[in-house]
Amino acid sequence: FNNHEISTILQRQQHRVRYSESVEMGSVIFSVSGVAFILSDTQELLMTGEEQFSKRIQKFINIHRNSFLVLSAALHGPEEWNVMFRIQRRFLGSNLRVIPVHNTAETVKLMLTIAKVTSKPQADDTRYKIAMAKSQIIENSPVWKMLQDYQLHCN
Repeated sequence: FNNHEISTILQRQQHRVRYSESVEMGSVIFSVSGVAFILSDTQELLMTGEEQFSKRIQKFINIHRNSFLVLSAALHGPEEWNVMFRIQRRFLGSNLRVIPVHNTAETVKLMLTIAKVTSKPQADDTRYKIAMAKSQIIENSPVWKMLQDYQLHCN
C-alpha cells in the first residue's frame, strides 16, 4: 500500500500514514475515530472469487468494530451492483457497511469525511446538533401542537 495513490493523496494532505504488516492488505485505519476501511476493486473481486474475499472481510470485521468495505468501480453496472448486494446479504447484521465509489479521489474524500464525523469531538457535536434539531422540530410541529390542544381539552 506504500505506493498506492490513496497513500500519496493522504500524505499530500498532511495526514500521517503508517504501514503495518499486521493490518489486512488493502486496509486503511483511522485510529483516532476508530473506523477501518477495506478497499477493493469490484473487477478484481470478480476475478479472485467471492469466497476467498468473504474470508478476508470476515477476518477484518472480527477485528474492527466500525468497519467499511469500499467497492470501487469506474461504472457501477448490473454486475457490480450484483456483487455488492451479494456481499451485503452475506454480511447482513454485521458491523460492515458497504459503500460504492468510482475513483480514488472519491474514496479519499469518503474516508476522511467518515473519519472526521466519527471522531470524538465531532461526533459529540453532531449528536448535540441532532438533538437540538429534533427538539425544535417537535416544538414547532403542528401535530405536536394539535396533540397538546387535544390534551388540554380532555382534562
